[in-house]
Amino acid sequence: MRMLTKQRLSILACMGALAACSQPTTRADEPPVDDAKPPLHVKVLAFNDLHGYITGPSGSVMVQGAKVEAGGADYLAARVAAIRATHANTVVVTAGDMIGASPLVSSLFHDEPTIESLNALGLDATSVGNHEFDEGVDELRRMIQGGCHPTDGCQDGDDFAGATFPILAANVTVDATGETLFAGTFVKEFEGVKIGFIGLTLKGTPSIVSPAGVRGLSFKDEVETINAIVPTLQAQGIETIVVLIHEGGAPTGPINDVNDCADVSGPIVAIVENTNPAVDLFVTGHTHQPYICDMGGRLVTSAQSYARLLTEIDLQIDRKTGDVLNKKATNLVIAREGDAHPEVAQIVAKYSQFSDPLANKKIGAVKQDIGREPNEDGESPLGRLIADIQLEATKGKERGRAQIAFMNPGGIRAALDFKASGAEGDGIVTYAEAHAVQPFGNSLVTMTLTGQQIHDLLEAQWNNPDRVRLLQVSTGFSYSWSEKGPQGDHVDPKKILFRGKPIDLAAQYRVTVNSFLATGGDDFELLPTGTDRIGGEIDLEAFLVYFNGRKPIAAPIDRRIRKLK
Repeated sequence: MRMLTKQRLSILACMGALAACSQPTTRADEPPVDDAKPPLHVKVLAFNDLHGYITGPSGSVMVQGAKVEAGGADYLAARVAAIRATHANTVVVTAGDMIGASPLVSSLFHDEPTIESLNALGLDATSVGNHEFDEGVDELRRMIQGGCHPTDGCQDGDDFAGATFPILAANVTVDATGETLFAGTFVKEFEGVKIGFIGLTLKGTPSIVSPAGVRGLSFKDEVETINAIVPTLQAQGIETIVVLIHEGGAPTGPINDVNDCADVSGPIVAIVENTNPAVDLFVTGHTHQPYICDMGGRLVTSAQSYARLLTEIDLQIDRKTGDVLNKKATNLVIAREGDAHPEVAQIVAKYSQFSDPLANKKIGAVKQDIGREPNEDGESPLGRLIADIQLEATKGKERGRAQIAFMNPGGIRAALDFKASGAEGDGIVTYAEAHAVQPFGNSLVTMTLTGQQIHDLLEAQWNNPDRVRLLQVSTGFSYSWSEKGPQGDHVDPKKILFRGKPIDLAAQYRVTVNSFLATGGDDFELLPTGTDRIGGEIDLEAFLVYFNGRKPIAAPIDRRIRKLK
């Protein structure tokens, strides 16, 4: 329930009194209220999941059946500036993952180029996302406060000033103090009317980032956090409340337009349904989906990813009460045409000059597209290939004697496309393209697991029913699974095969995973217990070595994961 404003309390008091009440007089130092003045019109410009794509990503957006090349911070900033030029009451916000899992032009410089681009764009505030923790809390603080990288220094020769906008973390607390890691709210005022923003990430962040990156932090429930903060904003006279949340949904129906809702399902639905109805707008992210939804009268938006879309949200606000009278939103496609934002374009050009020689280096070739989207069994061609690469890199006697490799699908960030994205030629794989596939810099870890532990590991894929992600497996290993089985009984041990025979639950096997999984990432808490651990090379280096000197590589087609009907 909304907190009563002073005006409403006055009216109720008059209604309960025996004598007639007169309207309060205006103080001499206050301008009279113009009852004929129209509602306040505020534009909220929103996006999410930039992931360091300050240059346009490969791929396109479908617009009315046609493909449009879209994205990039330079063209996004130009559209933001154009809207601001015609509408002074504009605020720009995002729903997290501005940095992390970034292309080479940003990641090579520890995402400083992205922060500088967002400063130039005029970002007002963002929520924290899970990828903001990829390099740990200290590095995230540096992103805000500035200063040179503690190891690599200021690689571009200039000092790094840090972010000019707050990164909100309302549901992230520091265990040692109980305080939030960063501020949880941001308030913007237009013509005397305040708008409150609450920023937070998904409570499941610890299970999808490296445990070392969030050590000493707790991630609170999203609904409980929002509902605790709403009254404090209302106590400040704020009735227009916006949630910036790095959590989202996915359409269950076909997407014909970037403004469809398409029966969106997922965690965001329950969050909206259980949140204080005083919240007017949810700007969401994390799932990289485009949608504009009305969920029980609340507007819920998502702008896909990589600056391909910008959500233009119009709020009509009652000047007296601060309540939202009307709201609507549209996802605008950021086509790479016309003039780019000059300051952001200069930032992009500066860092591209440093990174292009490495980015454009040829590292190998492919015969065809090698995609990352899973089939109905839960495996992808690129997932098979990466598992094979990591097995190859660690099977030698001095490298770990690996027999099996597992790869988490969330760590595969881009497909390998046959069609050239630049001047390199069709089929050619560049360093930048390889880096886009595996941008995290995880090292390979080989350990000993028993056959029983391997079975338990596969069962752990269903520990979180809302986030079942099947591990990709290397050649020579296969298993079958059923989604109908009870917890702990999705995989029959007799149908886990190694070199064509059922695994021996009592035997020991040498297994390779990346360091993210090895430390318990993606809720695989069993992997840190693996014994006789040997560290290997960086996953990207293994990728480059595998491609080097080989003939064009085809997508592996052998079926390793089988879904039982």
